[in-house]
Amino acid sequence: MRVGTRPRRGAVLLALLGGMALLAWSQRSSGNLWAQYEHEMQDPVNDPPDVDHKGEFALGRLRYRSPMDRRRGYSRWGIDANKGDRIFIGLVKRLTRIDVQPIETIIDVTDDNMFNHPWMFAVSVGDWQLSHADAARLRQYFDRGGFLMVDDFHNDYEWANFMQGMRMIDPGVQVDELDPSDSAFHTVYDLKERVRVPGANVVHDGMVERGGTTPHWRAIRDSKGRIMVAITFNQDIGDGWEFADEPDYPEQYSAMAIRLGVSYVVYAMTH
Repeated sequence: MRVGTRPRRGAVLLALLGGMALLAWSQRSSGNLWAQYEHEMQDPVNDPPDVDHKGEFALGRLRYRSPMDRRRGYSRWGIDANKGDRIFIGLVKRLTRIDVQPIETIIDVTDDNMFNHPWMFAVSVGDWQLSHADAARLRQYFDRGGFLMVDDFHNDYEWANFMQGMRMIDPGVQVDELDPSDSAFHTVYDLKERVRVPGANVVHDGMVERGGTTPHWRAIRDSKGRIMVAITFNQDIGDGWEFADEPDYPEQYSAMAIRLGVSYVVYAMTH
């Protein structure tokens, strides 16, 4: 009988441990609106007390698919999420008079909620993989006046993959190199100088990530000349937000990332 009872006791113990682990995980995630996506995020944080406040501006974080998802334990869309988003949202609230929703809205590329969020942010788009249905939906988003800021992709290969997706959205897409006099740089701040914002992993080691040597500030415009896709290429604006509270990350880069992001928010809301 002893031989027969030990496995049962072991199974019960494993079940109890598993249940406790599941309970601990659910307690950790309880109250977080986007808990179901936390395993896809690089740096998830808990929701603030005013999570239910509905502001006039909400940051949309685009959730797309990539063949590189989960290779490092998180998905490509979830890089810098959601700590970087939350810090940036708080700074938009602090530095402007915009009534800002205190947390981001995660918007799946297949979700009609996209059309309720005229400003979206997407990271690592050099790794995205759009279906034809995804591209058609994003084309509708831009046709309705949507604004997308894309960030944290590097080198010629990633640029080509990003542009492959953009050409699925619009086969005739054109990309401009933004001039320092462009109105997007003179909405809230007078950003006369371009300052490269590096990733935290390379900020003290040459500032070049994955072979992306030259920083660019680019844009895709609509038929009226309005920026509808703001492109920070060979840079990492999201890290400038995410590590704004880290003493080891230089303040000058966080300051530029914050000012640029705030400028794009106000530009999109006023143009």
